[in-house]
Amino acid sequence: MSPWIPMTEHAERRRRLMELMAEDSIAILPAAPECTRNRDVLFPFRQDSDFQYLTGFGEPEAVVVLIPGREHGESVLFCRERNPEKELWDGSIVGPEGAIEQYGMDDAFPISDIDDILPGMIEGRSRVYYPLGRDQSFDKRVMDWIKAIRAKVRAGAQPPGEFVALEHLLHDLRLYKSANEIKVMARAGQISAQAHCNAMKRARRGGYEYQLEAELIRTFMEHGARNVAYPSIVGAGANGCILHYIDNSDPLKEGDLVLIDAGCEVDCYASDITRTFPVSGTFSEPQRALYEVVLEAQYAAIDAVRPGNHWNMPHEAAVEVLTQGLIDLGLIQGTLADALEKEAYRPFYMHRTGHWLGMDVHDVGDYKVGDAWRELEPGMVMTVEPGLYVAPDNMDVDPRWRGIGIRIEDDVAVTKDGCRVLTDGVPKTVAEIEALMAEQ
Repeated sequence: MSPWIPMTEHAERRRRLMELMAEDSIAILPAAPECTRNRDVLFPFRQDSDFQYLTGFGEPEAVVVLIPGREHGESVLFCRERNPEKELWDGSIVGPEGAIEQYGMDDAFPISDIDDILPGMIEGRSRVYYPLGRDQSFDKRVMDWIKAIRAKVRAGAQPPGEFVALEHLLHDLRLYKSANEIKVMARAGQISAQAHCNAMKRARRGGYEYQLEAELIRTFMEHGARNVAYPSIVGAGANGCILHYIDNSDPLKEGDLVLIDAGCEVDCYASDITRTFPVSGTFSEPQRALYEVVLEAQYAAIDAVRPGNHWNMPHEAAVEVLTQGLIDLGLIQGTLADALEKEAYRPFYMHRTGHWLGMDVHDVGDYKVGDAWRELEPGMVMTVEPGLYVAPDNMDVDPRWRGIGIRIEDDVAVTKDGCRVLTDGVPKTVAEIEALMAEQ
Protein backbone atom coordinates (compact mmCIF):
# COMPACT_ATOMS: atom_id res chain seq x y z
CA MET A 1 0.00 0.00 0.00
CA SER A 2 1.06 3.55 -0.65
CA PRO A 3 2.75 5.49 2.18
CA TRP A 4 1.74 8.72 0.43
CA ILE A 5 -1.79 8.32 -0.91
CA PRO A 6 -4.26 6.90 1.65
CA MET A 7 -6.88 4.31 0.76
CA THR A 8 -9.59 6.90 1.41
CA GLU A 9 -8.21 9.15 -1.33
CA HIS A 10 -8.36 6.36 -3.90
CA ALA A 11 -11.96 5.70 -2.83
CA GLU A 12 -12.79 9.38 -3.23
CA ARG A 13 -11.33 9.34 -6.74
CA ARG A 14 -13.57 6.43 -7.67
CA ARG A 15 -16.57 8.22 -6.21
CA ARG A 16 -15.85 11.40 -8.17
CA LEU A 17 -15.44 9.44 -11.38
CA MET A 18 -18.74 7.63 -10.88
CA GLU A 19 -20.48 10.98 -10.28
CA LEU A 20 -19.41 11.98 -13.79
CA MET A 21 -20.59 8.75 -15.40
CA ALA A 22 -24.00 8.40 -17.02
CA GLU A 23 -26.83 6.55 -15.30
CA ASP A 24 -26.95 2.79 -15.82
CA SER A 25 -23.30 2.76 -16.90
CA ILE A 26 -20.23 0.71 -16.05
CA ALA A 27 -16.51 1.46 -16.18
CA ILE A 28 -13.95 -1.30 -16.83
CA LEU A 29 -10.20 -0.81 -16.50
CA PRO A 30 -7.55 -3.57 -16.65
CA ALA A 31 -4.23 -3.41 -14.85
CA ALA A 32 -1.01 -3.16 -16.83
CA PRO A 33 0.10 -6.46 -18.37
CA GLU A 34 3.41 -8.02 -17.45
CA CYS A 35 5.96 -7.64 -20.25
CA THR A 36 8.61 -10.14 -21.26
CA ARG A 37 12.17 -8.80 -21.46
CA ASN A 38 13.64 -11.93 -22.99
CA ARG A 39 12.76 -15.61 -22.84
CA ASP A 40 11.37 -16.18 -19.31
CA VAL A 41 12.61 -12.89 -17.80
CA LEU A 42 10.07 -10.13 -17.22
CA PHE A 43 10.59 -6.40 -17.10
CA PRO A 44 10.04 -4.97 -13.61
CA PHE A 45 6.29 -4.48 -13.26
CA ARG A 46 4.93 -0.94 -13.19
CA GLN A 47 1.21 -0.46 -12.74
CA ASP A 48 -0.90 1.36 -15.34
CA SER A 49 -1.20 4.97 -14.16
CA ASP A 50 -4.99 5.16 -14.50
CA PHE A 51 -5.39 1.88 -12.61
CA GLN A 52 -2.98 3.05 -9.89
CA TYR A 53 -4.81 6.36 -9.59
CA LEU A 54 -8.16 4.67 -8.92
CA THR A 55 -7.01 1.76 -6.76
CA GLY A 56 -3.44 2.05 -5.46
CA PHE A 57 -3.30 -1.68 -6.24
CA GLY A 58 0.13 -2.67 -7.51
CA GLU A 59 -0.38 -6.18 -8.91
CA PRO A 60 -0.84 -7.38 -12.50
CA GLU A 61 -3.70 -9.63 -13.59
CA ALA A 62 -6.37 -7.37 -12.14
CA VAL A 63 -9.43 -5.48 -13.40
CA VAL A 64 -11.28 -2.71 -11.58
CA VAL A 65 -14.97 -2.27 -12.35
CA LEU A 66 -17.08 0.71 -11.26
CA ILE A 67 -20.86 0.27 -11.27
CA PRO A 68 -22.75 3.31 -9.93
CA GLY A 69 -25.78 2.25 -7.91
CA ARG A 70 -24.87 -1.44 -7.64
CA GLU A 71 -26.60 -2.82 -4.55
CA HIS A 72 -23.72 -5.06 -3.47
CA GLY A 73 -21.03 -2.43 -3.89
CA GLU A 74 -20.02 0.02 -6.61
CA SER A 75 -16.24 -0.60 -6.64
CA VAL A 76 -15.33 -4.14 -7.68
CA LEU A 77 -11.87 -5.65 -8.15
CA PHE A 78 -10.98 -8.86 -9.92
CA CYS A 79 -7.52 -10.02 -8.86
CA ARG A 80 -5.32 -13.06 -8.31
CA GLU A 81 -6.17 -15.47 -5.53
CA ARG A 82 -3.71 -16.25 -2.74
CA ASN A 83 -1.41 -19.11 -3.75
CA PRO A 84 1.19 -20.31 -1.22
CA GLU A 85 3.29 -22.09 -3.84
CA LYS A 86 3.43 -19.09 -6.17
CA GLU A 87 4.01 -16.72 -3.26
CA LEU A 88 7.00 -18.81 -2.21
CA TRP A 89 8.67 -17.92 -5.52
CA ASP A 90 7.34 -14.45 -6.29
CA GLY A 91 6.20 -12.88 -3.02
CA SER A 92 2.88 -12.24 -1.35
CA ILE A 93 -0.39 -11.78 -3.23
CA VAL A 94 -3.14 -9.55 -1.86
CA GLY A 95 -6.08 -11.70 -2.93
CA PRO A 96 -9.78 -10.74 -3.07
CA GLU A 97 -10.14 -10.57 0.71
CA GLY A 98 -7.13 -8.30 0.99
CA ALA A 99 -8.47 -6.10 -1.80
CA ILE A 100 -11.48 -5.33 0.38
CA GLU A 101 -9.65 -5.05 3.69
CA GLN A 102 -6.51 -3.24 2.57
CA TYR A 103 -7.64 -1.29 -0.48
CA GLY A 104 -11.20 -0.38 0.42
CA MET A 105 -12.91 -2.12 -2.48
CA ASP A 106 -16.61 -2.82 -1.98
CA ASP A 107 -16.42 -6.26 -3.53
CA ALA A 108 -13.73 -8.51 -5.01
CA PHE A 109 -13.54 -11.77 -6.99
CA PRO A 110 -10.81 -14.06 -8.31
CA ILE A 111 -9.59 -12.97 -11.73
CA SER A 112 -10.12 -16.54 -12.90
CA ASP A 113 -13.88 -16.03 -12.49
CA ILE A 114 -14.12 -12.84 -14.54
CA ASP A 115 -15.57 -14.52 -17.65
CA ASP A 116 -18.42 -15.91 -15.55
CA ILE A 117 -19.14 -12.80 -13.47
CA LEU A 118 -18.36 -9.63 -15.42
CA PRO A 119 -20.71 -10.19 -18.40
CA GLY A 120 -23.59 -10.30 -15.94
CA MET A 121 -22.47 -6.95 -14.53
CA ILE A 122 -22.28 -5.44 -18.02
CA GLU A 123 -25.70 -6.77 -19.05
CA GLY A 124 -28.41 -4.15 -18.55
CA ARG A 125 -25.99 -1.22 -18.52
CA SER A 126 -26.57 1.31 -21.27
CA ARG A 127 -23.02 2.64 -21.54
CA VAL A 128 -19.54 1.16 -21.05
CA TYR A 129 -16.62 3.43 -20.15
CA TYR A 130 -13.48 1.69 -21.31
CA PRO A 131 -9.99 2.61 -22.70
CA LEU A 132 -10.50 0.94 -26.07
CA GLY A 133 -7.28 0.36 -28.02
CA ARG A 134 -4.88 0.39 -25.08
CA ASP A 135 -4.70 -3.39 -24.61
CA GLN A 136 -5.71 -5.31 -27.73
CA SER A 137 -5.91 -8.70 -26.02
CA PHE A 138 -8.23 -7.33 -23.35
CA ASP A 139 -10.24 -5.45 -25.99
CA LYS A 140 -11.02 -8.82 -27.56
CA ARG A 141 -12.23 -10.21 -24.24
CA VAL A 142 -14.54 -7.24 -23.73
CA MET A 143 -15.93 -7.63 -27.24
CA ASP A 144 -16.48 -11.34 -26.62
CA TRP A 145 -18.50 -10.51 -23.50
CA ILE A 146 -20.62 -8.03 -25.46
CA LYS A 147 -21.21 -10.59 -28.21
CA ALA A 148 -22.29 -13.15 -25.63
CA ILE A 149 -24.83 -10.72 -24.22
CA ARG A 150 -26.12 -9.82 -27.69
CA ALA A 151 -26.59 -13.50 -28.47
CA LYS A 152 -29.15 -13.63 -25.67
CA VAL A 153 -31.23 -10.63 -26.73
CA ARG A 154 -34.20 -12.79 -27.71
CA ALA A 155 -34.14 -14.21 -24.20
CA GLY A 156 -34.40 -10.69 -22.77
CA ALA A 157 -30.73 -9.75 -22.36
CA GLN A 158 -29.93 -6.06 -22.70
CA PRO A 159 -26.46 -5.32 -24.16
CA PRO A 160 -24.93 -1.86 -23.76
CA GLY A 161 -25.62 0.47 -26.64
CA GLU A 162 -22.58 2.73 -26.37
CA PHE A 163 -18.85 2.64 -25.62
CA VAL A 164 -17.24 5.82 -24.27
CA ALA A 165 -13.50 6.47 -23.83
CA LEU A 166 -12.87 6.32 -20.09
CA GLU A 167 -9.95 8.74 -20.50
CA HIS A 168 -12.25 11.70 -21.26
CA LEU A 169 -13.47 11.76 -17.66
CA LEU A 170 -10.58 10.18 -15.80
CA HIS A 171 -7.76 12.25 -17.23
CA ASP A 172 -9.41 15.52 -16.37
CA LEU A 173 -9.57 14.35 -12.74
CA ARG A 174 -5.89 13.38 -12.82
CA LEU A 175 -4.89 16.84 -14.06
CA TYR A 176 -5.68 18.41 -10.67
CA LYS A 177 -3.30 17.19 -7.98
CA SER A 178 -4.32 16.84 -4.34
CA ALA A 179 -2.20 17.98 -1.40
CA ASN A 180 -0.95 14.41 -0.97
CA GLU A 181 0.02 14.19 -4.62
CA ILE A 182 1.93 17.47 -4.41
CA LYS A 183 3.78 16.13 -1.37
CA VAL A 184 4.94 12.96 -3.10
CA MET A 185 5.92 14.90 -6.22
CA ALA A 186 7.88 17.34 -4.06
CA ARG A 187 9.68 14.38 -2.48
CA ALA A 188 10.52 12.97 -5.90
CA GLY A 189 11.81 16.41 -6.84
CA GLN A 190 14.01 16.60 -3.74
CA ILE A 191 15.58 13.21 -4.44
CA SER A 192 16.16 14.07 -8.09
CA ALA A 193 17.68 17.42 -7.14
CA GLN A 194 20.19 15.67 -4.88
CA ALA A 195 21.01 13.24 -7.69
CA HIS A 196 21.75 16.11 -10.08
CA CYS A 197 24.00 17.76 -7.48
CA ASN A 198 25.92 14.52 -7.02
CA ALA A 199 26.29 14.07 -10.77
CA MET A 200 27.70 17.59 -11.12
CA LYS A 201 30.34 16.85 -8.50
CA ARG A 202 31.12 13.47 -10.10
CA ALA A 203 31.69 15.06 -13.52
CA ARG A 204 34.87 16.80 -12.37
CA ARG A 205 36.60 13.41 -12.27
CA GLY A 206 35.90 12.82 -15.96
CA GLY A 207 35.00 9.40 -17.28
CA TYR A 208 31.92 8.58 -19.33
CA GLU A 209 28.33 9.73 -19.59
CA TYR A 210 27.08 6.43 -18.20
CA GLN A 211 29.08 6.98 -15.02
CA LEU A 212 27.03 10.10 -14.35
CA GLU A 213 23.90 8.08 -15.10
CA ALA A 214 25.09 5.54 -12.52
CA GLU A 215 25.47 8.34 -9.96
CA LEU A 216 21.90 9.46 -10.64
CA ILE A 217 20.49 5.96 -10.18
CA ARG A 218 22.58 5.36 -7.06
CA THR A 219 21.22 8.52 -5.46
CA PHE A 220 17.64 7.73 -6.46
CA MET A 221 17.79 4.30 -4.85
CA GLU A 222 19.74 5.46 -1.81
CA HIS A 223 16.84 7.78 -0.98
CA GLY A 224 14.09 5.24 -1.58
CA ALA A 225 13.18 5.91 -5.22
CA ARG A 226 13.53 2.50 -6.86
CA ASN A 227 12.59 3.60 -10.39
CA VAL A 228 13.49 6.27 -12.90
CA ALA A 229 10.57 8.25 -14.30
CA TYR A 230 12.02 7.90 -17.82
CA PRO A 231 15.35 6.90 -19.40
CA SER A 232 17.99 9.37 -18.22
CA ILE A 233 19.53 11.72 -20.77
CA VAL A 234 23.23 12.39 -20.16
CA GLY A 235 24.57 14.26 -23.18
CA ALA A 236 28.11 15.63 -23.19
CA GLY A 237 29.26 18.09 -25.81
CA ALA A 238 27.28 17.98 -29.05
CA ASN A 239 25.15 15.14 -27.62
CA GLY A 240 23.39 17.85 -25.63
CA CYS A 241 21.87 19.03 -28.91
CA ILE A 242 20.07 15.68 -29.35
CA LEU A 243 16.79 16.19 -27.53
CA HIS A 244 16.15 12.54 -26.57
CA TYR A 245 19.72 11.26 -26.46
CA ILE A 246 19.90 8.16 -24.22
CA ASP A 247 22.99 6.26 -25.44
CA ASN A 248 24.97 7.83 -22.58
CA SER A 249 28.17 6.12 -23.73
CA ASP A 250 30.56 8.91 -24.79
CA PRO A 251 33.48 10.29 -22.77
CA LEU A 252 33.29 13.52 -20.76
CA LYS A 253 35.71 15.95 -22.38
CA GLU A 254 37.31 18.96 -20.78
CA GLY A 255 35.72 22.13 -22.13
CA ASP A 256 32.36 20.49 -22.94
CA LEU A 257 29.01 21.04 -21.33
CA VAL A 258 26.95 18.14 -20.03
CA LEU A 259 23.16 18.21 -20.32
CA ILE A 260 21.42 15.89 -17.85
CA ASP A 261 17.66 15.38 -18.10
CA ALA A 262 16.71 12.89 -15.40
CA GLY A 263 14.18 12.28 -12.66
CA CYS A 264 13.11 9.54 -10.29
CA GLU A 265 9.66 8.13 -9.63
CA VAL A 266 8.22 7.89 -6.12
CA ASP A 267 5.06 5.84 -5.61
CA CYS A 268 4.29 6.13 -9.35
CA TYR A 269 4.72 9.94 -9.38
CA ALA A 270 7.38 11.44 -11.62
CA SER A 271 9.92 14.19 -11.29
CA ASP A 272 11.65 15.77 -14.29
CA ILE A 273 14.75 17.97 -13.97
CA THR A 274 17.28 19.20 -16.52
CA ARG A 275 20.54 20.94 -15.73
CA THR A 276 23.46 21.84 -17.97
CA PHE A 277 26.94 22.34 -16.56
CA PRO A 278 30.62 22.32 -17.64
CA VAL A 279 32.75 19.20 -17.24
CA SER A 280 35.64 21.39 -16.09
CA GLY A 281 33.54 23.20 -13.50
CA THR A 282 33.85 26.55 -15.29
CA PHE A 283 31.75 27.87 -18.17
CA SER A 284 33.52 29.29 -21.23
CA GLU A 285 32.38 32.71 -22.39
CA PRO A 286 30.19 31.40 -25.28
CA GLN A 287 28.70 28.76 -22.98
CA ARG A 288 28.01 31.34 -20.29
CA ALA A 289 26.42 33.77 -22.76
CA LEU A 290 23.95 31.20 -24.11
CA TYR A 291 23.31 29.78 -20.65
CA GLU A 292 22.35 33.17 -19.23
CA VAL A 293 19.80 33.61 -22.03
CA VAL A 294 18.19 30.25 -21.28
CA LEU A 295 18.13 30.94 -17.54
CA GLU A 296 16.49 34.34 -18.07
CA ALA A 297 13.92 32.66 -20.31
CA GLN A 298 13.16 30.08 -17.61
CA TYR A 299 12.69 32.76 -14.97
CA ALA A 300 10.29 34.61 -17.27
CA ALA A 301 8.34 31.42 -17.99
CA ILE A 302 8.06 30.44 -14.31
CA ASP A 303 6.82 33.94 -13.53
CA ALA A 304 3.98 33.34 -16.00
CA VAL A 305 2.84 30.19 -14.20
CA ARG A 306 -0.06 31.50 -12.14
CA PRO A 307 -3.84 31.07 -11.94
CA GLY A 308 -5.70 32.93 -14.66
CA ASN A 309 -2.87 32.76 -17.17
CA HIS A 310 -3.39 30.30 -19.98
CA TRP A 311 -1.24 27.25 -20.71
CA ASN A 312 0.74 28.86 -23.53
CA MET A 313 1.77 32.03 -21.68
CA PRO A 314 4.93 30.52 -20.09
CA HIS A 315 5.98 29.32 -23.55
CA GLU A 316 5.34 32.74 -25.06
CA ALA A 317 7.37 34.42 -22.30
CA ALA A 318 10.29 32.03 -22.83
CA VAL A 319 10.27 32.38 -26.62
CA GLU A 320 10.39 36.18 -26.39
CA VAL A 321 13.43 36.13 -24.09
CA LEU A 322 15.22 33.45 -26.14
CA THR A 323 14.61 35.30 -29.39
CA GLN A 324 15.89 38.59 -28.02
CA GLY A 325 18.93 36.79 -26.63
CA LEU A 326 19.69 35.20 -30.00
CA ILE A 327 19.45 38.63 -31.64
CA ASP A 328 21.73 40.21 -29.03
CA LEU A 329 24.34 37.47 -29.55
CA GLY A 330 24.17 37.74 -33.32
CA LEU A 331 22.82 34.26 -34.02
CA ILE A 332 19.72 35.64 -35.75
CA GLN A 333 19.07 38.99 -37.36
CA GLY A 334 16.28 41.57 -37.38
CA THR A 335 13.92 43.11 -34.86
CA LEU A 336 12.27 41.14 -32.08
CA ALA A 337 8.80 41.51 -33.59
CA ASP A 338 9.98 40.38 -37.01
CA ALA A 339 11.97 37.43 -35.61
CA LEU A 340 8.99 36.27 -33.54
CA GLU A 341 6.63 36.52 -36.50
CA LYS A 342 8.99 34.48 -38.70
CA GLU A 343 9.84 32.07 -35.83
CA ALA A 344 13.51 32.69 -36.52
CA TYR A 345 14.34 31.01 -33.20
CA ARG A 346 13.12 27.59 -34.43
CA PRO A 347 16.53 26.25 -35.62
CA PHE A 348 17.80 26.83 -32.05
CA TYR A 349 14.64 26.10 -30.03
CA MET A 350 12.40 23.47 -31.55
CA HIS A 351 10.33 22.19 -28.61
CA ARG A 352 7.75 23.66 -26.29
CA THR A 353 8.54 25.07 -22.87
CA GLY A 354 6.76 22.44 -20.81
CA HIS A 355 4.24 19.66 -20.35
CA TRP A 356 1.90 18.40 -17.65
CA LEU A 357 3.60 16.30 -14.97
CA GLY A 358 2.16 13.71 -12.62
CA MET A 359 1.93 9.92 -12.62
CA ASP A 360 3.28 10.03 -16.17
CA VAL A 361 6.26 12.22 -17.00
CA HIS A 362 4.25 13.56 -19.94
CA ASP A 363 1.07 13.53 -17.93
CA VAL A 364 -2.52 13.40 -19.05
CA GLY A 365 -4.83 16.38 -19.49
CA ASP A 366 -5.90 18.52 -22.42
CA TYR A 367 -3.86 21.63 -23.20
CA LYS A 368 -6.81 23.27 -24.92
CA VAL A 369 -10.50 23.52 -24.11
CA GLY A 370 -12.19 23.81 -27.46
CA ASP A 371 -9.95 26.07 -29.52
CA ALA A 372 -8.62 28.06 -26.55
CA TRP A 373 -5.55 27.37 -24.44
CA ARG A 374 -6.50 25.96 -21.06
CA GLU A 375 -6.43 28.34 -18.11
CA LEU A 376 -3.98 27.44 -15.36
CA GLU A 377 -5.59 26.51 -12.04
CA PRO A 378 -4.32 25.53 -8.58
CA GLY A 379 -3.30 21.87 -8.40
CA MET A 380 -1.94 21.64 -11.92
CA VAL A 381 1.75 20.68 -12.17
CA MET A 382 3.90 21.35 -15.20
CA THR A 383 7.52 21.45 -16.28
CA VAL A 384 9.23 24.65 -17.39
CA GLU A 385 12.15 23.78 -19.67
CA PRO A 386 13.40 26.30 -22.22
CA GLY A 387 16.59 25.53 -24.10
CA LEU A 388 18.93 26.55 -26.89
CA TYR A 389 20.69 24.08 -29.19
CA VAL A 390 23.29 25.07 -31.77
CA ALA A 391 23.86 22.11 -34.05
CA PRO A 392 27.52 21.18 -34.54
CA ASP A 393 27.06 21.36 -38.32
CA ASN A 394 25.30 24.74 -38.37
CA MET A 395 27.47 26.65 -40.83
CA ASP A 396 25.37 29.81 -40.51
CA VAL A 397 26.81 30.72 -37.12
CA ASP A 398 30.23 31.53 -35.73
CA PRO A 399 32.15 28.31 -34.90
CA ARG A 400 32.39 29.23 -31.20
CA TRP A 401 28.65 28.56 -30.78
CA ARG A 402 28.52 25.21 -32.57
CA GLY A 403 27.77 22.05 -30.60
CA ILE A 404 26.46 23.88 -27.53
CA GLY A 405 23.20 22.43 -26.16
CA ILE A 406 21.57 23.93 -23.06
CA ARG A 407 18.30 23.17 -21.29
CA ILE A 408 17.15 24.16 -17.80
CA GLU A 409 14.06 22.41 -16.41
CA ASP A 410 12.11 22.49 -13.17
CA ASP A 411 8.80 21.09 -11.94
CA VAL A 412 6.29 23.81 -11.06
CA ALA A 413 2.96 23.50 -9.23
CA VAL A 414 0.26 26.12 -9.71
CA THR A 415 -0.87 27.53 -6.35
CA LYS A 416 -3.72 29.85 -5.32
CA ASP A 417 -1.59 32.98 -5.65
CA GLY A 418 1.19 31.97 -8.04
CA CYS A 419 3.37 28.88 -8.25
CA ARG A 420 5.78 26.70 -6.31
CA VAL A 421 8.96 25.23 -7.77
CA LEU A 422 9.19 21.65 -6.52
CA THR A 423 12.77 21.08 -7.71
CA ASP A 424 14.64 24.10 -6.38
CA GLY A 425 17.13 21.95 -4.48
CA VAL A 426 19.61 21.87 -7.35
CA PRO A 427 21.54 25.03 -8.37
CA LYS A 428 21.02 26.65 -11.74
CA THR A 429 22.80 30.01 -11.81
CA VAL A 430 26.31 30.04 -13.25
CA ALA A 431 27.80 31.10 -9.91
CA GLU A 432 25.92 28.40 -7.97
CA ILE A 433 26.89 25.64 -10.38
CA GLU A 434 30.55 26.61 -10.45
CA ALA A 435 30.61 26.84 -6.64
CA LEU A 436 29.04 23.39 -6.24
CA MET A 437 31.42 21.82 -8.71
CA ALA A 438 34.39 23.38 -6.91
CA GLU A 439 33.48 21.50 -3.72
CA GLN A 440 35.73 18.56 -2.93
